Amino acid sequence: MTIAYFDCFSGAGGDMLLSSLLDAGLPLAELEADLARLEMGPYRLEVQRVTRRGLTGTQLRVLTEADHYPAVNLAAVEEIVGGSGLPPRIQERSLAVFRRLARAEAAVHGVGIQEIHFHEIGAVDSLVDIVGFVCALERLGIERVYSSPLAVGSGTVETMHGRLPVPAPATLALLAEAGAPTVPGPAQTEILTPTGAALLTEFATFVRPAMYLRAVGYGFGSKEFAWPNALRLWLGDPLEATLPESPTVAGDLADSVVELRCNLDDADGEVLGYALEQLLEAGALDVWFTPIQMKKNRPATMLSVLARPADAERLTALLLRETPTLGVRRQVLARRKAARRVRRVETPWGEVRVKVKLLDGEEISASPEYEDCARLAAAHGVPLMAVMEAARVAGQTGRLHPPSPASAPS
Repeated sequence: MTIAYFDCFSGAGGDMLLSSLLDAGLPLAELEADLARLEMGPYRLEVQRVTRRGLTGTQLRVLTEADHYPAVNLAAVEEIVGGSGLPPRIQERSLAVFRRLARAEAAVHGVGIQEIHFHEIGAVDSLVDIVGFVCALERLGIERVYSSPLAVGSGTVETMHGRLPVPAPATLALLAEAGAPTVPGPAQTEILTPTGAALLTEFATFVRPAMYLRAVGYGFGSKEFAWPNALRLWLGDPLEATLPESPTVAGDLADSVVELRCNLDDADGEVLGYALEQLLEAGALDVWFTPIQMKKNRPATMLSVLARPADAERLTALLLRETPTLGVRRQVLARRKAARRVRRVETPWGEVRVKVKLLDGEEISASPEYEDCARLAAAHGVPLMAVMEAARVAGQTGRLHPPSPASAPS
């Protein structure tokens, strides 16, 4: 599992976040290919290596025609993103950011969410920043996002509404909605933009994780300060297999998850199947159905979803949209997990990742990754079971590449 930690010592903008992902290894050609699927008018990306105040990193600029605003409200953004042909998970996660922005703007201006005109937020650069960020998470296999407290700056900023205090009202509303931690920062100007705040409050947990570090990326902004105007991306794998022992659960890991449930007596099989696919695409940890009996002896189905706490609200909204339910129950559950490590083993058909379960430091079992085995089985015309068994045996007998912290995702 790849995780990302954004060190926002000089605030964050959408361009800085995306620049740091490029600096950490996202191929520009892949980003351009994903963004080309958006119908949003002429533009081009300019990516430069820059050195400022002794640090070297990447700066991304979006070059467009002056005052080109292809999407000025939420409906227009939904049309552009929804008609892009990008995978449903990318569409949904991107639109969740824009909807978060719209809620914040609506709260500030005292109007309905569909009445909001995004102005700067609807411009090409913001579409690039938001959709590009989500595509980058998928391309780099980043499953969890973390962030430092957010430096917000002070002073005033010029907007389409005139001069406003820093943090901008929409930025402050986003931070308040998420309960995000902030620090003042030394800048007498805006250093945390609404786009940057929306991306981080949508995806990030505001703690610094224990991790194996694989790459570092610096994403630079356009302003010049007496310090490097950049944010720093730490990219790597969680240190779960070597965390200190808990005093109550020796050798295991503990965290919390949210279980979402709803009872459905008026949804056919196609609706249920589609909802399951959409939930998993949107980041649910697991989804399952349970046959139940409801009032008046009606047979029904209970739909259950296991989610990370940061994803619970977004997945609840998806349940309300994609099923006939009028309400979703939620419960926070304490979870105990066995430690694990991932090994890369050789089979006669190629390399497979194997997840090794550990209890008190002892290896208990080895489970091959299905996707790796399925890819090799299809490529070589051999039964899937043969590849999985070969990988399982190799994982248990030690015929493997020696695991290293940099290649041991959980």
